[in-house]
Amino acid sequence: MTLKSFVELAFVGAGLPRLARAAHRRDALVLAYHNVVPDGERLLGDRSLHLPRRAFAGHLDALARSHDIVPLDDIEQPAAGARPRAAITFDDAYRGALTVGLEELARRGLPSTVFVAPGILGDQTLWWDALAGSGAGGLDPALRERALTECRGRGDAVLELASRLGRSTVAVPPWARTATEAELGSAVQAGMRVASHSWSHANLAALAGDELAHEMDAPASWLTQRFAAAYVPYLAYPYGLTSPEAESAAGRAGYRRAFRVSGGYLRSAANEPLACPRLNVPAGISRAGFVLKAAGIRAT
Repeated sequence: MTLKSFVELAFVGAGLPRLARAAHRRDALVLAYHNVVPDGERLLGDRSLHLPRRAFAGHLDALARSHDIVPLDDIEQPAAGARPRAAITFDDAYRGALTVGLEELARRGLPSTVFVAPGILGDQTLWWDALAGSGAGGLDPALRERALTECRGRGDAVLELASRLGRSTVAVPPWARTATEAELGSAVQAGMRVASHSWSHANLAALAGDELAHEMDAPASWLTQRFAAAYVPYLAYPYGLTSPEAESAAGRAGYRRAFRVSGGYLRSAANEPLACPRLNVPAGISRAGFVLKAAGIRAT
């Protein structure tokens, strides 16, 4: 057992999560997942994003014991119970999230929302998975920085840069690629709601003018035309990156709320609606670590 694991178990055993949750009973926690994959599958791509099914099921069961799990837009309502509220979201519309993850949610009757970038749908391998390789080291931080700044997060530009640098890509299995429009429609029919994740998953903090407006407006139009009854007028900033210009553009595009991918609990009186926090849930987190993070505690 690592020191970190020991500390996490000790904190949970001491009852600290219960005390921390009491301080957040009027607040809401929006959890940010990416993908859920079948148990036993070889992990490829960015491992931090691909959570095994058994671990995801454990998260749901732990969360149901400690929080009131609500639809995403219910976080705008005043707290009605004695426990914190939690909303479950997914970014990127991975096939595994819309199938394997949704099955676990449906088994428990739990609501969820997926933030969709329509321009990357269609059985596509996302650049960060293609370039992360098959090892545990993941994506080269220097390459990621250039991808988000020089290439502005646009997949074609990133892969072109990687090719010039001699970086190889890997093929990922179907569950680690994006869903098709038909698969997204099936998930909506099964109860999943949809919201915007920009059009092409660009770094919105690096855009301006008409280019930024298109990334904001186009996904809302696409989603409402196809899934009006399931659409929530919320935005999740790709890569969690935002700027004052992006937040202003989100407001002009009609989004009621826009989310980062960090920050923890949403305190309605303290958070700007177009810069709302979420809790990112990495695939490598332990069960005790998840309980602590969901309570608002960092063990290390």
